[in-house]
Amino acid sequence: MTSPLPASVLDLAPVVPVVVIEDVSDAVPLARALVTGGLPAIEVTLRTPAALDAIRAIAAEVPEAVVGAGTVITPEQVTASVTAGARFLVSPGWTDVLLEAMRVSGVPFLPGVSTTSEVVGLLERGVTEMKFFPAQAAGGTAYLKSLAGPLPQARFCPTGGIGPGNAPEYLSLPNVRCVGGTWMLPADAIAARDWSRVERLAREAAGLRDGSGAQV
Repeated sequence: MTSPLPASVLDLAPVVPVVVIEDVSDAVPLARALVTGGLPAIEVTLRTPAALDAIRAIAAEVPEAVVGAGTVITPEQVTASVTAGARFLVSPGWTDVLLEAMRVSGVPFLPGVSTTSEVVGLLERGVTEMKFFPAQAAGGTAYLKSLAGPLPQARFCPTGGIGPGNAPEYLSLPNVRCVGGTWMLPADAIAARDWSRVERLAREAAGLRDGSGAQV
């Protein structure tokens, strides 16, 4: 049975793995390791030729996962991602054209922002849930704290430069519901297809909000 979406995709898990898949045969075992570790929301970035096939495989074979498409930057990618089985969309930034395509796609979406004006622009258009990217380079937790006062209705998933050392600080902010990251997917583990290690790192990441995750 396919896992149901909560009211908000931000509430699926404290950490959303940001996955770059080069070999589509890795998609299903990788997704199963992440889900077993407690991270059901999986953002597969559209950075490789294998990405859409990976989304299609995960959607078909790992129903417990909530697979989404990341690095979505065109309306054509919106359509292709949803057709492949993506259940949410994430973009690094937004334009009115892209926003409208995501809005009519029928799935939840997180448009990317890195400035106050971009946040206000989305709020004007009725969007309150966003990706903050690149989080560390754009000001990190200090910047998000500053936004919480004048713009408390905006909620964020910061991504970019986040790891187990600083994720708890982000997750402690009132306007942050989850973070995106790659640290549970080390390149050597993926190359070795060491899915047990991915599962262990995912489990540690899943416990970061309540303090049970290991600080590695």
